Amino acid sequence: MSSTNASEKTVSDEQYSTTKLDGLEATVEREPAARSACPECEGRVVTHDEESFCADCGLVVAAELVDRSPTLTDLGMVGDADQSIETVDPLRANKGLHTKITKRTDGHGNPLSNKQWKKFQRLRKWHKRYQFGEGRKRTKRLNEGLRDIEMVGGNLGLPGHVVKTAARYLRRASEARLAGGRMAWEALAGGAMLLAARASRIEREEIDVDVATYTKAPQERVCAAARKIRCELGVDTVPVTRPNAVMTVVDALDDDAIPGSAAVRMWRLAQHLMKLGDQESVGPGTSRLTIAAAALYGADRLTPQKHLTQGQVAAATSTVVPTSTSRISRYNCELVDAYEARHGTKDAGVILDQEPDTLH
Repeated sequence: MSSTNASEKTVSDEQYSTTKLDGLEATVEREPAARSACPECEGRVVTHDEESFCADCGLVVAAELVDRSPTLTDLGMVGDADQSIETVDPLRANKGLHTKITKRTDGHGNPLSNKQWKKFQRLRKWHKRYQFGEGRKRTKRLNEGLRDIEMVGGNLGLPGHVVKTAARYLRRASEARLAGGRMAWEALAGGAMLLAARASRIEREEIDVDVATYTKAPQERVCAAARKIRCELGVDTVPVTRPNAVMTVVDALDDDAIPGSAAVRMWRLAQHLMKLGDQESVGPGTSRLTIAAAALYGADRLTPQKHLTQGQVAAATSTVVPTSTSRISRYNCELVDAYEARHGTKDAGVILDQEPDTLH
């Protein structure tokens, strides 16, 4: 075979080739491409930068947009790869896919007879009894939490991948047994949704208030649940709720409670204690403002001159969120102990003598 014939055969076997169009290198679409000719002028269709257009009249035939949303694997929607690659639904307790039957009709929209309806009711009752298996009570609560997440996402109009990420957080919280005591399932569902919304970087002001509005728990409990999920499950990539919690407590104090020369140093030290509290999981199911109050009082303990009392800090913080001196006492001791364990000393100068830009 001659070199010329070999070259022609190579080109004909390719699915596409490149061409020069006004100094722009573009790809000529060939079979089995969806369209190789312009529908308007029958001109040649070329592709450049994921956009197909006519080389003669410039008509845009197709534009392929890159979907950068989380994949099915990221959302935990793919079954066991060793058994099946079928997708699953994280908003179902058993991850199964099924329809929601709300009307007395069959799959084709035809009305059910009384006999068929009674049979369906019996089948649905048996299904509800046996679908949860072992740990039925906990699985039922998980199922209710997933319904709450779906409801909150629908009311706020959040993207589907945010809702599914929240479902994944709640499922992990269930596996870690985070629910119990003062941490209700309703609060965990709201906290999971709040973390998922923050992780997606949704540009929405007052997202904490918006989520709490449609959650069956107060805002502070939702924020406390979000902190518990974040600390206990190690979700470090999600931005914290109430990032200015320490400054909120400082603003709630009397103007003369902390001298101006000591206020900045105490704020820096309290911020460091807050970070330690997140890393060491100090009071994970407690409101972030309460931990911030304990951190501020702990910072006052670590500095040579004392300016605050537990009652003074508790009273100021209670104007924003209810708290008590017993909580301030307990958590500030844990934060100070974490500081000593991390730095080997209670000397505040370890942090305060550093440049502000070097603090992490």
